[in-house]
Amino acid sequence: MKNCMIGILLSFWVAVSPAFYFHSGEREEKCIIEDIPGDTLITGSYKVQQWDTHEQVFLESAPGLGMFVTITAPTKELLLSKLYGPQATFSFTSHSPGEYNICLQSNSTKLISFGGSRLRIHLDIRVGENFFDEAIAQAKDKVNEVNFRLGHLIQQIDHISKEQSYHREREEYFRLTSEETNSNILWWALAQTLILILVGVWQIKSLRDFFIAKKLV
Repeated sequence: MKNCMIGILLSFWVAVSPAFYFHSGEREEKCIIEDIPGDTLITGSYKVQQWDTHEQVFLESAPGLGMFVTITAPTKELLLSKLYGPQATFSFTSHSPGEYNICLQSNSTKLISFGGSRLRIHLDIRVGENFFDEAIAQAKDKVNEVNFRLGHLIQQIDHISKEQSYHREREEYFRLTSEETNSNILWWALAQTLILILVGVWQIKSLRDFFIAKKLV
């Protein structure tokens, strides 16, 4: 039962990381922000399609086009800056938790121009994924296959544990921030009330002194 629950959890974990695509202009930089826990392997793969102005469709490939991939850590440290082809896979490891910027910018590798045509970029970001299928394909017998499966399962459990710890830290941070904000609002409300009381007392005293000076009371 326990193994079944772990399998369901891992299946759900993979399912919540869907691929997507977006459009970009020639040499236009597009960035996404990924909130990633520390000590986690991130693997990304992309494929670029070029818009055909004659056929009015996106071609399956974009020959002569490269993609410049830049990864920036929350500390503004540059983790990756490399030129790839129209279809490639990149990976990096997060050393600290936080928001990582993943930027892609088209760049012609054959010094040709696409006339400002549109590009469709398919991007798939995997957090905590390993090349498990390739390892299984290279297994020579059932024992190695079982060892690979167990190793992959342990790595996935470790990653899920890190992810849960990271979310707990974020929840604790937001809770403290919320409590501090509520506390500041309370003190500000008390300060406003005190100021209104002091202003009221001062006005009453000023009116009383005015009436006494005019001998109205």
